[in-house]
Amino acid sequence: MTIEQVGPVPGRRSTLADVARQAGVSTALVSLVMRGAPGASPANREKVHRVARELGYVPDSRARALRQGRSQLLGVMFHVQQPFHADVIEGIYEAAEAAGYDVVLSAVTDSRSEDKAIGTLLADRCQAVILVAPQSSREWLAEVGSRLPTVVLVRHVRHPDLAVVRAADVKGLALAIDHLVSLGHTTIVHIDGAGSPSAEQRRRGYRAGMARHGLEPRILRGGWAEINGSQAVDRLLAEGGDLPTAIVAFNDPCANGALSSLHRAGIAVPDQVSVVGFDDTHLAGFSHIGLTTVRQDAGQMARLAVSRAISLIERTDGPDVHHDGVVVPVLVVRGTTGPRRT
Repeated sequence: MTIEQVGPVPGRRSTLADVARQAGVSTALVSLVMRGAPGASPANREKVHRVARELGYVPDSRARALRQGRSQLLGVMFHVQQPFHADVIEGIYEAAEAAGYDVVLSAVTDSRSEDKAIGTLLADRCQAVILVAPQSSREWLAEVGSRLPTVVLVRHVRHPDLAVVRAADVKGLALAIDHLVSLGHTTIVHIDGAGSPSAEQRRRGYRAGMARHGLEPRILRGGWAEINGSQAVDRLLAEGGDLPTAIVAFNDPCANGALSSLHRAGIAVPDQVSVVGFDDTHLAGFSHIGLTTVRQDAGQMARLAVSRAISLIERTDGPDVHHDGVVVPVLVVRGTTGPRRT
């Protein structure tokens, strides 16, 4: 196959020069056409676009940005097991695209550490990173923040090199407690998030809400996953005695795990036990779940995180960029809560 023949060359990405050679025009003219700049006739524009399609040529916007000294990339580290992180990432894509940036994702898994995930983003020359619910130490986060603009999402941490966007977790738990008390519940337990980001703030909110109503708090060790909620309820049932009439879980997956164990034990929700989650992930609204939950607006948090990241990149940060961006949660009442049983 010769270069004059139409069609892409197997195993090699078509270049600007390939398009120019095939179209019989200069490389400079092809560049003008691809950038949408003036200086090419309509006939030449049509010919260049046709040849580019035939060769499978795609402009390398990333390379062009790097030549200009700007990658226009926002790196995002997230935990692949977390449904709420998926909701946040969708919002980050939308906000970044609207601002003329692209997104590079780097996942944390059971076998892939946060350190490795960040290394990938650094290697891709991202101009800033958004860390979704990082679990590493404050010192590790500060080191990342010293290397490039960094926004920490869904975690309470303070450092001059870090911008933070988070939900008002204490207020969110207070909303859940107030809702349950209004339904007549007085024995309300909290399945916490153990060492997860935001777990301590949500424990604080639970204790404060119970104290405000003169109720005795009880915290069960849990975690961020369904298995943690399920195991916490299994331990509770194994103790015997009177069940609490309501459970507030650390997040929606934890709440779903609690619901599963209650169902297996033949305990009706909400007739016997009411359950409240946190996050309002897309799964919570499914009709077969119908989880009452505290909603932290993933889209709003994503937009705020992208805005702060770009402000840090472009050095247009105002006095509030390094202050916490706090999103106020709201209660979403569905089918897993009801009046206290008699």
